[in-house]
Amino acid sequence: MEEHVKHHLNRKLRRLVTERPYQIVAGSAAALVLAGGVSVALTGTGDAPAQQERASAVTELAPRLGEVASRGEAQAAAPAPSQSDSPSASPSPSASPSPSAKPSTAKANPDVTRKPKPKPPSSKILNYNYEAQTDYWNCGPAAVRNALSASGIETTQDAMVAPLNAGMNGTDSAEDTTRGLNQMVKGSPYRTHVIPGQAATPAQMDQLQADLVKAISHRRGVVVNIAGSATDTDGGWHSFPGGHYIAVVGYKNNGRTALIADSANPAMPSYWITTIDLANWAATRGYSA
Repeated sequence: MEEHVKHHLNRKLRRLVTERPYQIVAGSAAALVLAGGVSVALTGTGDAPAQQERASAVTELAPRLGEVASRGEAQAAAPAPSQSDSPSASPSPSASPSPSAKPSTAKANPDVTRKPKPKPPSSKILNYNYEAQTDYWNCGPAAVRNALSASGIETTQDAMVAPLNAGMNGTDSAEDTTRGLNQMVKGSPYRTHVIPGQAATPAQMDQLQADLVKAISHRRGVVVNIAGSATDTDGGWHSFPGGHYIAVVGYKNNGRTALIADSANPAMPSYWITTIDLANWAATRGYSA
């Protein structure tokens, strides 16, 4: 009987040791209860020496079970090592940057990176092919023809009569020269600018200067409808009481002085005039630029 109890207790102990740590405590308690129960049951047999020996075995077994239970509790309480704590653990793919990933760059501000437009030259004279007017009334077609030659467009005075609605009474206004120029120049860049008063205002003088520089720097001659008299920079006197058309084919001093191609007198085909005098000369009329 005693050998049977020891064998049973040893088998319980081996099974408990192989159990999971968190089951050790419950197993040890069960073994102690079992041992105690067997000891009590054997009390009734009257074998006192055997009972004392079994009690000693239980007493010896209890501390070992407690020690095993303590180790199991400690193992159960210890946190499981994380993947990052393991020396053989490889870093998470999400933690390392993708080899194809490129650092984001802010878009450049167009207002900062845009290069400023180059300033027009302080002076410019277009290459033009001068031609005097063929009749007293066709100064309009002649001026348009001279301005177009500065853009590399060759035509004749006769060819420009119909587009300008010109006749024995001449050409009516700058609206006609603008229309004729736009029929010949790609993109129709010309606009009519009117100076309605008897004299040009400072703002109109500045506008004429800016328009001359813009048109000529883009290789376009300007046509001006004038009336009255004006003096050029050399002191020459030019008078057209009934009205006249002239071409502007160049400028200097940043547009403050204009180069005139005048079809009226082949003996003086060109001369310089200030933009201020030219604006006043175009008063009550206008220009195409």
